[in-house]
Amino acid sequence: MNQLNIIIPDRLIGQRIDSALALMLPDYSRSKITAWVRLGRALIHGKTFKPKEKVLGGEIVELSIKVEKTNDWVAENIPLNIVFEDADIIIINKPVGLVTHPGAGNWTGTLANALLYHDPALANLDRAGIVHRLDKNTSGLMVVARSELAQKNLVEQLQTHSVSREYSAIVYGHMISGGVIDEPIGRNPKDRIKQAVVEEGKQAITHYRVIDRFAHHTHIKAILETGRTHQIRVHLSHIGHPLIADPMYGGKIRFPKKADEALKEALKSFNRQALHSKKLTLTHPISAVEMSWKAPLPEDMQDLIKILQSYDAA
Repeated sequence: MNQLNIIIPDRLIGQRIDSALALMLPDYSRSKITAWVRLGRALIHGKTFKPKEKVLGGEIVELSIKVEKTNDWVAENIPLNIVFEDADIIIINKPVGLVTHPGAGNWTGTLANALLYHDPALANLDRAGIVHRLDKNTSGLMVVARSELAQKNLVEQLQTHSVSREYSAIVYGHMISGGVIDEPIGRNPKDRIKQAVVEEGKQAITHYRVIDRFAHHTHIKAILETGRTHQIRVHLSHIGHPLIADPMYGGKIRFPKKADEALKEALKSFNRQALHSKKLTLTHPISAVEMSWKAPLPEDMQDLIKILQSYDAA
C-alpha cells in the first residue's frame, strides 16, 4: 500500500475535495478517488471526510492507495486476435460470438476472461481495462487500457467523442444515398431488454455512407458520433433499413420477389447481425500520437456480399 501526503493549493478553494484530489492525481479517475475517500483511505488531521466537502485551502490529505483486484473474473486461455499492443493499450479484433465481459448467463468464456489470461495485471483495473464494448455477435476492433492513466484518458476520449469508430453494415433495402441519423435512444418502454428511439432518450448520432448498392440490399459504412447501446442497430431499423439477420431489431427475413434459391439460403443461414467494427482511430493515451487500425471484413460478411453481387445485382 502506498502512502501519499497531498497538499491542496489555495487555487482550488471552494471545489469539492474529491474533484480537487482528482486534479492533483491525474493518474487516477475521480470515481476511483471518491471510492477511496468513502472507504476511509483519505484522512485530514487523522479524520475521515466526505467527498463533497469543500476545499478550504492548504489541507494536507493523507491518502492510502492500495492496488487490488476489482472483480472476481477468472483468467481463461482463450485465443485473442491482437492487432496491436504496447505498455499502455491493446487493440483487439473481436470475433463473432465472444461476449465482451462476464454477466448474467455468461460468467466465463468472455473477452475479459481472455484478457486476464493474456495480462494478469489487468485484474487491477476496472472491467479488466475494457473501456467500451461490442455486442456478442458484432465483430471487429476494440481498445483495452493497460493502466489507470490510459483507462482514464480513453474514457475521456470516448466521452468527448474524439475516438472515431467506423463500422461496415449490410442492411435490408436499396439506399439512395448516405445521411445522418440524429435521434435520441433509450430503453424501449414496451421491452426493457431492447433499446429504441424515444423522446426522453440520450442524444445519439450516427453518420452513414453507401459503399455498394444491390437491388434489395445495401452495404454501408456507419460512423458513430455517440456510443449508445445498440446505437447503429436501433438507428438503421428506425429509418427502415435494419441490419440483415439482426435478431432483436431486424424482424423477419425479407426475401425479394422471385429471389434465387441461393440468395434465400444465404439470407436464412446468415446467423448474426451483419455488423463489423472495421476502423478505429484514437489519440494514444500516453504519447498523444493519433493512431488508426483497420480490420478486414470477416469471411461470413464477405461471402454474403459475393452472393448479393451475384444474385441481387442492382
